[in-house]
Amino acid sequence: MAFPEPRPQPDRLPQHLLRSLDCQQAAVRAVRFNADGNYLLTCGSDKSLKLWSVSRGTLLKTYSGHGYEVLDADGSYDNSHLCSCSADKTVILWDVASGQVIRKIRGHAGKVNCVRFNEESTVMLSGSIDGTVRCWDTRSRRMEPIQILDDAKDGVSSLSVVEHELLTGSVDGRVRRYDLRMGQLHVDYVASPITCVCFSQDGQCSLSSSLDSTVRLLDKSTGELLGQYTGHQNKDYKLDCCLSERDTHVLSCSEDGHVYCWDLVEGSLTLKLPVGKAVVQSLSFHPSEPLLLTATEGRVQIWGAEPEESDVAE
Repeated sequence: MAFPEPRPQPDRLPQHLLRSLDCQQAAVRAVRFNADGNYLLTCGSDKSLKLWSVSRGTLLKTYSGHGYEVLDADGSYDNSHLCSCSADKTVILWDVASGQVIRKIRGHAGKVNCVRFNEESTVMLSGSIDGTVRCWDTRSRRMEPIQILDDAKDGVSSLSVVEHELLTGSVDGRVRRYDLRMGQLHVDYVASPITCVCFSQDGQCSLSSSLDSTVRLLDKSTGELLGQYTGHQNKDYKLDCCLSERDTHVLSCSEDGHVYCWDLVEGSLTLKLPVGKAVVQSLSFHPSEPLLLTATEGRVQIWGAEPEESDVAE
């Protein structure tokens, strides 16, 4: 006798505020989970990068070395290194434990909007207002990039890396996907400046947000539009979008102080999360759990699918 398969549990969305961090970095420009989701990074307009414990909400280390506000950061797969970029046109590779600068690179002609490691953390990729993506070897002391991608006709606003593929978003309204192994470039035209791009967890789709207040889901291989998500406000600021840890929901920051969450397949608005009165500048979804980070003004909030046990007891 065969027993029926258990019904899959409905996806839980992070809608309970677990803790709020006063980062003391003036405005928080970006917030990011590290590779395993145990730590978070905050980038501030006070020129600093900070590392925090997610479970305790405590500050672990402050990294200072940029000459102007820090705009983005990423952590290596083994949590030994960080990279960050700034409006001062520099990219910095950090040693996590010591907080020391390993390399400070001045290669871009304008502010650097985004930075990412490849999966092996052997290469840092940086995108700039100068319209280029530059690839830097993390294992050498060379100050020249190992590759320059200069196909964008305007500033590069966002990067995403999965295996040998690179996804970029540009103010020229185009999403570009580079197959670095095959040396191929695929371009999708959105017709509105791109503020954020990312791959889906399964690597089959790309997600992009743009200044027409629309988030779009595209088939990676064909460029077919699979879904459009609207209702939020994104007209003036560079805001983040992302997918949930199981690719079931699409999330976006909004200029009205909320995070919007849509069902990926149906396109219906599932959750409108009130974060604050100001623009929600940045967000990051945990790689394997229903946890969400949001940044607005000088604070970062950690949201979970269930309230903390102490809150339930009270």
